[in-house]
Amino acid sequence: MASKLVIIIVFILDLIAVGLAIAAEQRRSIGKVVPDSEKVYEYCEYGSDIATSYGAGAFVLLLTGQVIIMAASRCFCCGKALNPGGSRACAIMLFLICWVFFLIAEICLLAASIRNAYHTKYRKMWNIDNPPSCEVIRKGVFAAGASFALFTAIVSQFYYVCYSRARDDYKNPPY
Repeated sequence: MASKLVIIIVFILDLIAVGLAIAAEQRRSIGKVVPDSEKVYEYCEYGSDIATSYGAGAFVLLLTGQVIIMAASRCFCCGKALNPGGSRACAIMLFLICWVFFLIAEICLLAASIRNAYHTKYRKMWNIDNPPSCEVIRKGVFAAGASFALFTAIVSQFYYVCYSRARDDYKNPPY
């Protein structure tokens, strides 16, 4: 029987991670070119930098949820063998899908947080032909992280239930 406490805790952590990733997408930095008061040089002015913290928080919460699920299921590699059957096959498939979604979500959230924190200070100071731009993170990177975090949340719940069912079938064989 799957632990209801594990399911609830991981679902709440993953749901908060998705919410933080969506908030990070809404609050990502936007840069604009501003001339100084003497019109000698231009610099980049950025808005709020809270999206980096939101993205990092989503990263940590999603990682925590994944660690709890893997610890509760012994990461599928430790412990006794599972009973052959549909539940074990489903658990193996969901285990692999869960890790793929998790890695994509974590890469999106980490890359977006790092890129959002990077700011160019001076744009044109020494009359160079190609001054640095005020680039910011592309729209949708935090949203992609949020989407894959949601997919991870759903698949990890199904994985844990299938794993628990296959483990319980092993304890109570039908013969």
